[in-house]
Amino acid sequence: MTRVWKWNRPVTVREVLEDLQQERSIAYTTVMTVLDNLHQKGWVRREAEGRAYRYEAVSTRAAYAAALMNEAWSRSDNPAAALVAFFGMMSPEQREALSDAVRMVAGPDNPPSDEGGQGR
Repeated sequence: MTRVWKWNRPVTVREVLEDLQQERSIAYTTVMTVLDNLHQKGWVRREAEGRAYRYEAVSTRAAYAAALMNEAWSRSDNPAAALVAFFGMMSPEQREALSDAVRMVAGPDNPPSDEGGQGR
């Protein structure tokens, strides 16, 4: 998926293969199998182009990461504790990004509350 997201356009097995081969030896059939598996799982869509397919990501990397976080959080038996633990693992930069995201989601008409009394 990293390679498909990297180009942000439909890609062929050959393109992904050539990019991966810059780092390690890998077979065409391996790349083809992985892209086919991603297609079967619904992570990429494909369109025939001659005898080959062009593969394109169904969602962005950010949307995929968000879905993973939501899935992990929803499986917790104590979601509040899971969030506290997660926030505790964040760097100051990540916490700043989280604050920015909360402000964006809340919108100008519904600013987040400052229940902790700790303004910026």
